[in-house]
Amino acid sequence: MSARRRKAGKQGPKRAKTAAVRRAQPVRAAKRKAARPGKPKPARTARASARSARPPRRASPFASELARKTAIVGIGATEFSKDSGRSELRLGCEAVLGALADAGLDPREVDGYVNYTMDNNPSIEINRGVGGGDLRFFGCVHYGGGAACGTVLQAAMAVATGVADVVVCYRAMNERSMQRFGAGVQDRPPTPTTENAHFGWYAPFGLLTPASWVALSARRYMHEYGATTEAFGHVSVACRKHAATNPAAWFYQRPITLEDHQNSRWIVDPLRLLDCCQESDGAVAVVVTSAERARDLRQKPALVAAVAQGAGREQQMMTGYYADSISGLPEMGLVARQLWDTAGLGPDDVQTAVIYDHFTPFVLTQLEEFGFCERGEAKEFVKDGRIEIGGALPINPHGGQLGEAYIHGMNGIAEAVRQVRGTAVNQVPDVENVVVTAGTGVPTSGLILSGN
Repeated sequence: MSARRRKAGKQGPKRAKTAAVRRAQPVRAAKRKAARPGKPKPARTARASARSARPPRRASPFASELARKTAIVGIGATEFSKDSGRSELRLGCEAVLGALADAGLDPREVDGYVNYTMDNNPSIEINRGVGGGDLRFFGCVHYGGGAACGTVLQAAMAVATGVADVVVCYRAMNERSMQRFGAGVQDRPPTPTTENAHFGWYAPFGLLTPASWVALSARRYMHEYGATTEAFGHVSVACRKHAATNPAAWFYQRPITLEDHQNSRWIVDPLRLLDCCQESDGAVAVVVTSAERARDLRQKPALVAAVAQGAGREQQMMTGYYADSISGLPEMGLVARQLWDTAGLGPDDVQTAVIYDHFTPFVLTQLEEFGFCERGEAKEFVKDGRIEIGGALPINPHGGQLGEAYIHGMNGIAEAVRQVRGTAVNQVPDVENVVVTAGTGVPTSGLILSGN
């Protein structure tokens, strides 16, 4: 264990083993017992050496076959603003061209695209706009911000199976100047579709906006674990601190204090203004190809060590109030189990995390679902700078959606790539593995990027 990690352990709650890790132990023990007699056991070495000589991943019901077969080799983004003055199509083309230039690839080498169902820019329009060629693969992922890492999953599957060679994932939106997601469904005409029907149970009682949907779960979390709104404030302060030193962030040079958070106006109890992410105009794109080809390209590859999607058995879109518990995020727990088992890693192997921060309470819950701390302990884990640069687990070094921009999580993936490359503005030392999460309260996704 590194000196930094030992120091971090003294500062706060001990990191927990995930449920997946705990469940896997009896299985792994049985397999070891059943191994052939006389089979040598791997020697116990230093932690860094152990990672480089990690044995082949054992079979697991949560593991996929995609581990480290693909890599993100290019990232691109527009500026982030409140009024881009450009069409969403143009923003998307700018980001895609930037990502391809970063990778050293020509647009005609791209044979696949993946975006969000909420994106207004079809892949064929982006492809034509950037001067691309024939496409062999194109896909979309549903569920808003939950799609973020899911785009990389589709791209990785396409590349790993030979369906495509180079796939670009993108998100482009004028979400502040054209359509504001914070308004929720209050101006949405009633439509008799299965997807919209469940809002009929909540809208008549005033649950019309994303903030109001999250507020119920946040209040329940506070009730069960004794958290206060100051715990949410620590998340906001950390993200704004990181954004303040990131020139690409909207809130560059504008940090806040915990007092600022506590004095910000109420949105929906227990959420204040500074618990809510921004609304932004901008675009981000990433390029995915095989790990083999990545070695010959311009940038250090960010290997896709694991990528997964997850939806709970009682899943709804932001309003799963009839589940057995509403103080957790079972869909994110499912994603976490898949990621750890596929990558053969655990919480102690991660140096920094990009946690989807559309609302601060769900950051705490995600830390618990991934096993960075025990259930109910995130309120202590986020204190005393532990989630800031230099802490036990720096989160959102770019400022996140609270501080940099809200591009539906794609800017978080780009930041994870920079951290793996070692080129981030707020670089965390000695990064080997980065966890990235997507939207919460919805069917979601996540990934682990690695430098080796």
